[in-house]
Amino acid sequence: MNQPELIVQLQQGDEQAFKKLVDEWQDMVYNTAIGIVQNEDDADDITQDVFIQVYQSVSSFKGESKFSTWLYRIVISKSLDHIKKKKRKKRFAFVQSLFGTASEEDIHPEEFNHPGVVMENKERAGELFKAMEQLPGNQRIAFTLHKLEAQKYQDIAAIMDISLTAVESLIARAKGNLRKILKQYYEENNF
Repeated sequence: MNQPELIVQLQQGDEQAFKKLVDEWQDMVYNTAIGIVQNEDDADDITQDVFIQVYQSVSSFKGESKFSTWLYRIVISKSLDHIKKKKRKKRFAFVQSLFGTASEEDIHPEEFNHPGVVMENKERAGELFKAMEQLPGNQRIAFTLHKLEAQKYQDIAAIMDISLTAVESLIARAKGNLRKILKQYYEENNF
């Protein structure tokens, strides 16, 4: 079954088509989410939310862009919404900690490990992911799509709904910012 047929079946409420869609796209959705939110449990939650939204709103998909572009936009939107919610919770936990009611876990999140990183590169990857958290939102998204999801600049432009030049600029600035952020780590570890 090709993708247009699958979309038509989804729009008609076919549950088997939805199962096929989830099987085909869940790794991409999860990997994109984890690259942005950097937490496995959160990425799982976002993946579920994305597919719920896809199921509920597939009828609004007009085919004006590629299905993957539409899906990436949903993943990015859900991931950014999740980050905003988490920041609000973190600020609230900080305020609670001033009064002694927040747990240490609320203020200092657990260490993040991306499932695609080879064991011997875990430490360096961990530093990279920490540094990526410091990037502005659009830079982090463009960098994640390009480096973790291997998306071409043209596809990133379509997903983010920005120009090709803007994508090039975002990725160049992300690389420059990461270089600055990681400079001390690499000097201390003689890399």
